[in-house]
Amino acid sequence: MSPIYQLANVRVPAGKKDILQVDELSLYPGELVTIAGPNGAGKSTLLSVLSGFRKQFAGSCRYLGQDVRAWPRRDFSRNVTVVTQSHPAPFPFRVEEVVLMGRTPHASGWFESPDDLAAVEDALDRTGSMPLRGRDFRTLSGGEQQRVILAAALAQHTPVLLLDEPSSFLDLHHQIHLYKLLSELRDSGVLVVMITHDLNLAAAHADRLLLLREGAIVADDSPQRVMTAETIRSVFDVEAQLHRSVSGGVWMRYGL
Repeated sequence: MSPIYQLANVRVPAGKKDILQVDELSLYPGELVTIAGPNGAGKSTLLSVLSGFRKQFAGSCRYLGQDVRAWPRRDFSRNVTVVTQSHPAPFPFRVEEVVLMGRTPHASGWFESPDDLAAVEDALDRTGSMPLRGRDFRTLSGGEQQRVILAAALAQHTPVLLLDEPSSFLDLHHQIHLYKLLSELRDSGVLVVMITHDLNLAAAHADRLLLLREGAIVADDSPQRVMTAETIRSVFDVEAQLHRSVSGGVWMRYGL
C-alpha cells in the first residue's frame, strides 16, 4: 500500500533552534495514528505541517506525491480536514449552520445542495449533536462545541482527518464515543491522525503511537510496543507501571 503522506528531512526553525526535526515519516490510508509527548514537544507543529497551514519549513512533506505547499488550498481542503484546539464563533450561528460550514470546500453556488444537507444530517447524528442543531453555538458547553466542530469536520467527507486534542472538554462517555467513531472512520479507509494526552485511550484504539520529545520522534510503533516503562520515563520524566491483558492490550498507571 502506498503512503498518503511522506515526510523527509523536515525541519521547522524557531530562532536558532529547530522545534521539529522529522527525518522520515510515512502515513497510510486506514490508520488511526496518535501523537503524544510533553508540552512543547512539537506535536502541534507536526500537525501544522501535515495540514499545509505551515509554509516555512525545510525538507519535504508530500501528500499524494505532491508537496503540501504546492497544493491549491481549495483542492487540499477537499482531501484533508483539520480540527484545531480553538473554535472561535463571534457570530450567532446555529449549530447546523456551523456544521454546514464544513461543506464549504465542496460548494459550487450560493445555496447548499441535497448532498450538503445529507452530509450535515449524518454528521450531526454520528456525533450525537442532533438535539443541539437549533442552538446558538456560543451558548454550548466546551464539550458540546467540541462535538459540533467534529461534526463539521465529518461533513467535509475527506480521506484524511487531522485532529489536535479532540477529546478536550469531553466527558468520559463522549471520549469513548469519539474513539469508536474515529475507529469506524479508520476502518472505512480514512487516515486519522490525532494529538492526545490520554495514552490509555490511545493504547485501546490506535494502530500507531508516535511519541515526540524536543521536536523529534523518539518512538513510532503500535501502542503495545511503544508503551514501556523505560520509554515513558525517557519521554515524560515520570515513572509508569504497565499492565497487559491476556489479549495483548496494554494500559498503564503513572506518577507512582
